[in-house]
Order: sequence, then C-alpha cells, then structure tokens
Amino acid sequence: MHTDLLARALEHEHHEIDAGIAAFAAAPGDRQPLMRALGALRRHIYLEEEFLFPLLAEAEPALAPPVFVMLREHAQIWDTLDSLEHAAANATGGESAAALTRQLTVQLLHHNMKEEKILYPRADELPAAAADRLRSFLASAKLPDGWVCVKARPRLGEPARAER
Repeated sequence: MHTDLLARALEHEHHEIDAGIAAFAAAPGDRQPLMRALGALRRHIYLEEEFLFPLLAEAEPALAPPVFVMLREHAQIWDTLDSLEHAAANATGGESAAALTRQLTVQLLHHNMKEEKILYPRADELPAAAADRLRSFLASAKLPDGWVCVKARPRLGEPARAER
C-alpha cells in the first residue's frame, strides 16, 4: 500500500474540481464542466464531513479545531455553489456566474490549501479499517439526494436557506 494514497486521492479530487471550474471560466457558454465540477465538489464535501473529518477527529482529538474551521468554510462554499448553480442556469446570469466563479475559485484556493497541508496528511495515518472505508467511498460512493453540509443545515425552527 502506498502510504500517501488517501492524501493523493483527495488532492486529485481538488484538482479535477478546479479544472472543471476553470474550463467554465474560460468558456462560459459551456456549462457542462461547471455542473460536473459542482456535483463533484458537493460529493467531496460529503466525503469529508461524513467520513474523513469524524475519523480524523476520533484518531487525533487535536484536529477538532481545524475540522471546525473546515466545516464553517464548507457552509460558505455551499452557499456559493447554490448561487452559482442558479446563476449558471439563468440565461441572463452570465456576469453573475462569472463573478461567482471567481469567488468560488478564491474560496477553494484558500480552503484546499489548508486541507492539503493540515488534514490530508493525517488521512494516511488512519487505522487500516478506517482508511479502507474511506478508500471504498472514494472509489464508488455518491452524494445522497438532499444531503446538505453540516453548517449549511437550518437550525431547529429556522427556515431552510433557500427560503430565507
């Protein structure tokens, strides 16, 4: 087994997502690369929040503060994803989609750097059973319908974000 397999696989997902966003920025008339990238990003966030982050926090409690920061940033990214999907789907949303694409690119640049430097190296140190579970998800799992990142979920008694 390669000791850095999980970190590399997670970083590879970052690069693929970035490439799809960049392709849309270069040719905004073709929304397919963007839609694929946004779907991949939502799935990637799901993978981190439901699998990676809990495993890391359990294995190394000192990682709880950086995990909390990543969760908060995921909510900000999620909001941008929602806005960008809406703007890209709207025929008159070209300028808005371009601005949101730039915003998302900057958000991901800062966010991904932290994950890749702080959290992903720890993924390669997970116990074998946990690492196997994560590898299995990376290879095959899909985002469940209706799943929303933890910090973007409405609190009890609050309307959903789209209703605000």
